[in-house]
Amino acid sequence: MQFKQSLSSWLVGASFVLISSASVAAELAEQAPEKAAEEVIVTASRIEKPLSTIPNTVTVINQLDLERQLAIQNDLSTVLGNLIPSFAPSRQKMTSAGESMRGRKPLYLIDGIPQSNPLRSGGRDGHTISPFMLERVEVLHGANAIHGLGASGGIINLITKRPSDELEQRLRVDMGFQSEDVSESLDYGVNYSISNRIDQADVLASIGYRKNGMAYDADGELIGIDNTQGDTMAAEEFDVFLKSGYNWGEQRIEFMFNHFNVESDNEWASVAGDVATGKASGAVRSDLPGEGARNKVSTFSLNYQHGDFLGHSLSAQLFRQDFEATYGAESTPLATFQDPAYGPDLLDQSQNNSEKTGAKFTLSKASVAGLPLSLVYGLDVLQDETWQALIQTGRTWVPESRYNNIAPFVQAEYTGVENLTVTTGVRYEESKLEVGDFTTLASYGSQFVEGGKPEFSETLYNIGATYQFTDTWRAFANNAEAFSMPDVGRVLRGINQPNLSVESFLDLKPILTENTELGVEYDNGTVNMQLSYYISDSDFGQRLQRGSDGVYTVKREKTEVDGLEFRATWAATEQDVMGLRYAQSEGRYDSDQDGKVDSDLGGTNISPDRLNVSWDRNWSEGVKSRLQVNHLRDRKVEDSSGAVTNRFNGYTTVDASVDVAVGQGSVSFSVQNLTNKDYFTYYSQSSPNNLRNFKGIGRSVGIAYQLNF
Repeated sequence: MQFKQSLSSWLVGASFVLISSASVAAELAEQAPEKAAEEVIVTASRIEKPLSTIPNTVTVINQLDLERQLAIQNDLSTVLGNLIPSFAPSRQKMTSAGESMRGRKPLYLIDGIPQSNPLRSGGRDGHTISPFMLERVEVLHGANAIHGLGASGGIINLITKRPSDELEQRLRVDMGFQSEDVSESLDYGVNYSISNRIDQADVLASIGYRKNGMAYDADGELIGIDNTQGDTMAAEEFDVFLKSGYNWGEQRIEFMFNHFNVESDNEWASVAGDVATGKASGAVRSDLPGEGARNKVSTFSLNYQHGDFLGHSLSAQLFRQDFEATYGAESTPLATFQDPAYGPDLLDQSQNNSEKTGAKFTLSKASVAGLPLSLVYGLDVLQDETWQALIQTGRTWVPESRYNNIAPFVQAEYTGVENLTVTTGVRYEESKLEVGDFTTLASYGSQFVEGGKPEFSETLYNIGATYQFTDTWRAFANNAEAFSMPDVGRVLRGINQPNLSVESFLDLKPILTENTELGVEYDNGTVNMQLSYYISDSDFGQRLQRGSDGVYTVKREKTEVDGLEFRATWAATEQDVMGLRYAQSEGRYDSDQDGKVDSDLGGTNISPDRLNVSWDRNWSEGVKSRLQVNHLRDRKVEDSSGAVTNRFNGYTTVDASVDVAVGQGSVSFSVQNLTNKDYFTYYSQSSPNNLRNFKGIGRSVGIAYQLNF
């Protein structure tokens, strides 16, 4: 592959950067501040572990970084892309379809509770909670099975805020607009929280509301709205959050509840553009049929922790998630929904529903029999009921599918060799998919499909190690497997052949993804750099392919993705911190089923190569700023014959923000797309479609005030 031909030069160049920067850092070592207490994360091992002992690429977005990004853009996918270049560029819509990480779907979690819907992936994973309810985000790069089903691209764990030790209130008010039409483009939001601890009890309650306006491109034209898949333009968001706990001795019990709703006002209609002539999609005011696109999600959890349970630490979590994603009605009749029983020119709209109930039990022991060996083991149980309805006619498009899973696991860590930490683990997945008899829609021939209860089992392994060469240098390596189901709903709903049964339908075979990674890291307190290279393979993967009707179907093929990631942070002075992040990847799939990959993955399945550069400066004790540049490189997609099937023209955007302390609070000023760059989004270019030929957002201004009291 072209990527592998250039890999050695990239590694040499990156290594030179590492070594050169390390030399500079060594000269400044006497001036370097002492290292802060090492950050710990919970996502990679189910318990709190120092970052230096984890043999994976991990990104932690702390609250300060999160708030700085949200001052520029409140879309979580955009925040992730700005800080994690291997994450595909945001669609800038309600849908997150095509937003991959390392060329595969990541698993979204809220406090460890799964938010993704792998049985019927409707592309709404990234909009299940307001980002203003989050304390931090932990991102584990690459396929793994630490938290079960669906993490073929990695894990994005959204960790909610915790109650404070004393009475604390926060009020945040923000607004954004564009100069083309301030009233039409106006966004505004308000978030309020109150937190306190009384003796052993604590509580945090928060509520948020946001009203989003329309957006304009760099030419001052309205950006097209995605009526069907969903849009955050011209939409309202509401979030209510509660977390309360009680401590006694070594024990704690905690309840968490979050309800999030984002809904389009359904007052704007998309106007088709023209890909061939470069005309962008637009929008006009219109009375639309049906209901507006919506995400309505409720997440509950009950957590119990015991620091000394029979010589172990115990963590138990019971959870429930109710997920409802409504898709807008097409302005013109959709062929798939037509049925002679309802007359001609039928307008309908679909709704994905998922109800998850589960439990996670985790036991850990720091030292087994006095040996330098620690264990983490436990059991996960999950039931996921998913279906897709056509809500205007009461029909079923995707039959109710019930996924039952039980998974015992054990993870061991050995530290008996100085400076070396070795981790290994095994997880056994026992799964059953239950689908009743059903009949497909009339457009598929009203095919009767016999239901069934296919069972799957898989044993997943992981092994990794970190070695601390010196106080500043460490290397890590790992090999891990992930287990996932294909998009069952998309497969089942499209059956157009007679005499099929769920039991024998081959495309329901689960996906096993293997990820191998090598990395090296340097950190002297002033300079922190990490370079990693990974290979991600799946012998029977999943790829989305768009048909001539604009509808995507699932293709089950061998896929291979490999790439490198580089990040560096340099505290150049006491006031200035420079950041650089780069990701390069290439993916291919087996188009002719001969067991060899031969064609490039397109933009709906893999992200472009991307460079993110940032400069943070503390001008004074109360004035801070951030300037960031986001560059997406050109990409071309070739088929098995070498013919170019798609071209992506890269672009560069610049964002800036300033925070000023005012009394007990602060005021933030931001500009998104500072240079007013004119561009078509990555997804629009990668999946040409006249109706969704969307441009990116032009220059926009944001102002926010936060008061802590």
